[in-house]
Amino acid sequence: MPNAERMDPLPAFNFVVQFVDDAGEAVTVGGFSECGGLESSFEVHEYQEGGVNDRVHKFVTRAQFGAITLKHGVTFDGALRSWHDALLEGRRARRDGIILLLDERRAPALAWRFQGGLPVKWTGPTLNATASEAAIETLEIAVERIEPFDPGGL
Repeated sequence: MPNAERMDPLPAFNFVVQFVDDAGEAVTVGGFSECGGLESSFEVHEYQEGGVNDRVHKFVTRAQFGAITLKHGVTFDGALRSWHDALLEGRRARRDGIILLLDERRAPALAWRFQGGLPVKWTGPTLNATASEAAIETLEIAVERIEPFDPGGL
């Protein structure tokens, strides 16, 4: 059997979320316990051709992208809540960002860029006097596009 380099899966807990500021620089916005919603799909149009009864033709139309969901412990830094509040008040709210999955050396291994992010839902912590967990807030970001890219230049 030939010697092949071992390709272990990357751990899911080692990631960083960055927002792109007005100067075009990527700025890390904090530590998160969870990041979900990295997904894309296509709408499918079906066409039933007359006389062809053994199939329905399918064509892809528009791409759709999932909403990114970020969860983290509540801190005194209210930057994410402020971003959501800016949208409530009608101020500029769209942001682009980057999600970096890091390897065991904490170097960027994989990355996804999102564009046109809007903070469409903020959920505060569930408060329970009988629990000892950290207070967690959630921010849902609707995005126009998510695309993978090579983080080698970062």
